[in-house]
Amino acid sequence: MALTEDVIKKIADDTDISIDELTASGILAFLREKRRKIMLDKLEVLSRHNVTSSGELEKKIKSGEVAEHMTWEDLILLENLETAITLIDEDIKLIQQAA
Repeated sequence: MALTEDVIKKIADDTDISIDELTASGILAFLREKRRKIMLDKLEVLSRHNVTSSGELEKKIKSGEVAEHMTWEDLILLENLETAITLIDEDIKLIQQAA
């Protein structure tokens, strides 16, 4: 079944909320779940190297505490995950301000 305006309207009516509120709630739930999954990925990388931040991992790489090759890839991954979290946080704030 395609998610049509009629389906959305029915769900809004069934739950006694506006379509805008339903839409905002759905997007917020999606973003929070996506953020949660990204945080789990981030925590996995951090724990693999026994660090608490990408900055700490970079220091360990530069000091020679950890092997460079694969660790640089993890550092890049961490930075990308952190960027994704920041973008999601910004989107969540936008929705909350608009609501």
